[in-house]
Amino acid sequence: MKPLVGVHASIAGGIDKAIGRGEALGCTALQIFTKNASQWAGKPLDPERVAAFRAAWQASPIVTVHAHDSYLINLAAPDDGKWRRSMLAFIDEMRRCRDLGVPGLVMHPGAHLGQGEQAGLQRVADAFRQILAEAPSGVRILLETTAGMGSHLGWRFEHLAEIMELVPEHDFGVCFDTCHVFAAGYDLSTPEGYDRTMAEFDRLVGCDRIALFHANDSKKACGSRVDRHEHVGRGCIGETGFACLMRDARFAEVPKILETPPGEDNCEDRRNLALLRKLAEVAG
Repeated sequence: MKPLVGVHASIAGGIDKAIGRGEALGCTALQIFTKNASQWAGKPLDPERVAAFRAAWQASPIVTVHAHDSYLINLAAPDDGKWRRSMLAFIDEMRRCRDLGVPGLVMHPGAHLGQGEQAGLQRVADAFRQILAEAPSGVRILLETTAGMGSHLGWRFEHLAEIMELVPEHDFGVCFDTCHVFAAGYDLSTPEGYDRTMAEFDRLVGCDRIALFHANDSKKACGSRVDRHEHVGRGCIGETGFACLMRDARFAEVPKILETPPGEDNCEDRRNLALLRKLAEVAG
């Protein structure tokens, strides 16, 4: 089986165009935004574009597509107005995923903005309970690990576990971002560090919860709590860490997505994808 690797593809010119862009790179997995990620409101999805997206996906070698929500959404926001606006925006994102047939929506747990981690986690849980009362079924929410910059939640595995415990009515998955986890203080750069990190994740959350990886190297050191993506093998995690991931049989069928600059004519995407495939082949 070919490794499930891909990129975050642009939806410029129509959401259906993303499939062709991924196909041109030889992707077997893809991540997209369903709307402009820097704006609260998005135009309703055009039914013709939705049909074209589904048809293009079905005809392509791309096995799986996930979506990422807007960066404006903060379900931990202490301000009631922004909190409710975030909930409405997230419900809209879930409905877009349903319409497109996208099974998973990646989201950052949010930032407590000085209220403290426990208050922030409770706020996120309260938001999810309201969201799930209105959101469509069939779309799985994927909590993304974060680097822990500022007051962002999700940089400790315990944060993800607590959200899941507080909202047992939803089967949350996890998007495991290698750069974020490394910057948060979990060493992935050596086989020993990788094994320790995954054992800790399995103990607290469960490796079976990992539905997607963001395969990003890190410009900054382990424990820096600074989110700066680097191309695979060129950062502080290095090829060894990514070899451990690509060789881990537990995650052979879990998609790995790049979130690094594509480079001129997508040269960097092609290089990164080729390296991930090569590292997977070494596994034999």
